[in-house]
Amino acid sequence: MGLQDAVRWLLPKEDHFFELMEKQAAHIARAAEEMKKFRPGQVSAGENARVVLAIEHEGDALLHEVEESLAKTFVTPIDREDIQRLASMLDDVLDLLNETARSMDLYGLDAPSAPMSRLTELIAEAGAQLAAAMPMLRKADYDGLTAANREIKKLEKEGDKVFRDAVGALFRDESVSAKQLLRDKELLTDLEDALDSCEDVSEFLAHLAVKNG
Repeated sequence: MGLQDAVRWLLPKEDHFFELMEKQAAHIARAAEEMKKFRPGQVSAGENARVVLAIEHEGDALLHEVEESLAKTFVTPIDREDIQRLASMLDDVLDLLNETARSMDLYGLDAPSAPMSRLTELIAEAGAQLAAAMPMLRKADYDGLTAANREIKKLEKEGDKVFRDAVGALFRDESVSAKQLLRDKELLTDLEDALDSCEDVSEFLAHLAVKNG
């Protein structure tokens, strides 16, 4: 055991970092669920963007709290660099969801296409998996976090297929205007990026479980 590990074991730990990051993951799940509500006659793109933006602001406050706490805390439950990276990765997912919701409103999207809706559903499933997995980090539950990572990888693989098929269909359909093609491809890319970021978080969680187990 190194000196830093010995100090970490002897001194009391600030476990509230886990609580803050668990809240971040819950915000991802909330934002993704809200995005699923964007449907004609139900929730408009503008309404959806406002709700997701409010959640994103709450997420920014959580990240700020993590960063402030790191500056004031001598002994952290896991390496402070890992806490900083994980909190930032979680915030990145929420930022991507917010950017996508805002773009849907900015581009005047009346309704999401079927592939967009499916990607949103997959993100919501991945967000729910992350929210359920985050408490496992406290226990360094390698098996649980590895299982969650496997499930999120499956969702990401399906998302890749949905994205490729949708983009291919856009380019093959001669009735699709250049304007619509550019808009839809960008929105599909944003959604796929958000799903990819969920997988990145889940892989890092599994890595931390091994490292701190």
